[in-house]
Amino acid sequence: MFDIAVFGSLFLTLFVIMDPPGITPIFLGLTAGRPAKVQKRMAFQAVCVAGGVITVFGVLGHQILDYLHVSVPALMIAGGLLLLLIALDLLTGKTDEPKQTKDVNVALVPLGMPLLAGPGAIVSVILAVQKADSVGLQVSVWAAILAIHVVLWLVMRYSLLIIRVIKDGGVVLVTRLAGMMLSAIAVQQIINGVTQVIQGG
Repeated sequence: MFDIAVFGSLFLTLFVIMDPPGITPIFLGLTAGRPAKVQKRMAFQAVCVAGGVITVFGVLGHQILDYLHVSVPALMIAGGLLLLLIALDLLTGKTDEPKQTKDVNVALVPLGMPLLAGPGAIVSVILAVQKADSVGLQVSVWAAILAIHVVLWLVMRYSLLIIRVIKDGGVVLVTRLAGMMLSAIAVQQIINGVTQVIQGG
């Protein structure tokens, strides 16, 4: 039987962690300068990548981490360092790599992972799936995961309307703002990982 409380709880948790409103300036900054058609495709690709990663870890999360001998704090620190490198590129304007490579990298990294499918979302899903001990609860959990990814896609898809209003000068401003926000997220993620290592030790 579908459990609305489980659905709502996981959806709200993932909404806070994956932060659809907060991803908007980062998405606009990372995809600036591309045709609208390409940006729409990248929004869809990023959500598909995030959904795929979340699904894999939801089904096989503990086995994957145990097999690789990787702890959750290590995953958080690695993701933070990766985000920090990309944030520095946004802040300094170093986005002159080949267009095809940029398209692929932005959709997969950092948008798909670790921004959307970050350590926080992965751990939340692993725990939710583990606690769901009936078919109804499993359906509720996976419905919440699907719902948050639909919301993420809609937010990024229609954030492109902002580009028409702010024009080129605004895009540069958004890109720098995205770099600053991304660097703060990255540093916080590294701090959280290091704190967990210290507490665990």
